[in-house]
Amino acid sequence: MRRLLFSILAIFVLSAPLAVHAETDPTGQQQPFDEWLVELRAEALAKGISAATLDAALTGLEPIPRVIELDRRQPEFTWTFRKYMEKLVNGQRIEKGKQKLAENVKLLTEIGDKYGIQPRFLVAFWGLETDFGRLAEGYFSTIAALATLAHDGRRSAFFREQLLTALKIIDQGHITAERMKGSWAGAMGHFQFIPTTFDAYATDYDGDGKIDIWGNQGDAYASAANFLTKSGWKGDEIWGREVVLPKGFDFNMADMKVRKTLPEWQALGVRKVGGGNLPVPTNVVMTASIVAPAGANGPAFLVYKNFRTVMVWNRSIFYALAVGQLADRIIGLPAFTTLGPAGGRGLSHAEGMELQQRLSALGFDTGGVDGVVGPKSREAIRDFQRATGLVPDGHPSVELLERVKKGL
Repeated sequence: MRRLLFSILAIFVLSAPLAVHAETDPTGQQQPFDEWLVELRAEALAKGISAATLDAALTGLEPIPRVIELDRRQPEFTWTFRKYMEKLVNGQRIEKGKQKLAENVKLLTEIGDKYGIQPRFLVAFWGLETDFGRLAEGYFSTIAALATLAHDGRRSAFFREQLLTALKIIDQGHITAERMKGSWAGAMGHFQFIPTTFDAYATDYDGDGKIDIWGNQGDAYASAANFLTKSGWKGDEIWGREVVLPKGFDFNMADMKVRKTLPEWQALGVRKVGGGNLPVPTNVVMTASIVAPAGANGPAFLVYKNFRTVMVWNRSIFYALAVGQLADRIIGLPAFTTLGPAGGRGLSHAEGMELQQRLSALGFDTGGVDGVVGPKSREAIRDFQRATGLVPDGHPSVELLERVKKGL
């Protein structure tokens, strides 16, 4: 489980478009770590971080080879939606979530009422991020891990900013350098905040003058709730629901960019599981989008504003659906009726790159070739599918790659 959670986190942290500025000397060689650290220290001092904090955090600091190894290992995107959900929202996690909600219901309700977050969603994020706090303390020194990545150069600008912010957090007295631990990519605490997210949203819920997202559950819950509220969460709405699409549904409309009111989706033949009419809320106009995470042959979901807010936290549709399903299952709501076809696999990182390369060569704009089949690449897939008479569901698959290899 530890490897699973950290590998998932690595995908989400490192798939974002980040600026790359290698730290090199005029000969093109990487700057020695000790020299780089001297310059880093000078920059931190100029930003107002105390010499005492820098002595405590940077003295004897050495890069961590394992961090570079993990950063270089291209993650394999071989999980189908079915496998993803079976791994992350399994019976054991659902039962543990119910237990954790019951154990912490008073505190979760207080924080939920204050921030407008239903407690079951906080528990769902908590479960997916650190297995309900089991991994909250982390296994890597945050300062050493971030220094390693900032010096390495592949994403130096991003990780340098995270490192300087982490030093600021220590300097403010929230935690010591020794105790500041997290993932190899610098994510920390019960909800895996990176330092800049901590700086922007972390909250001292108990008012003791320190924000402790590692060991204080009140601070951790409130910090997560604050992030969600400021990202647009609506405490009186759900995330969405599984739906049944009509025969012949136009999959051009199964796209997060397409938003319609519930009556509009109803008029197009979209129905609740079981065939019932979609709900029509009173005194509010709700818009929703359709997502089909396993393509035209898998389940379909009508997703609302809160789903989009989950995607501010993590831009993966799979992840957002896992949050919604885990939150629902924790309070006894039913499981999804289907997770899509059994068997098969998703595209590997190398296959994702090949798909992007081939689509680009055919004139379809994938937004670049990085192996991460994101929204731009999915739109290119739709364009290819339209051009070749396929169902335009935008779903990347081994079968699609084989079809793309044949050309137009």
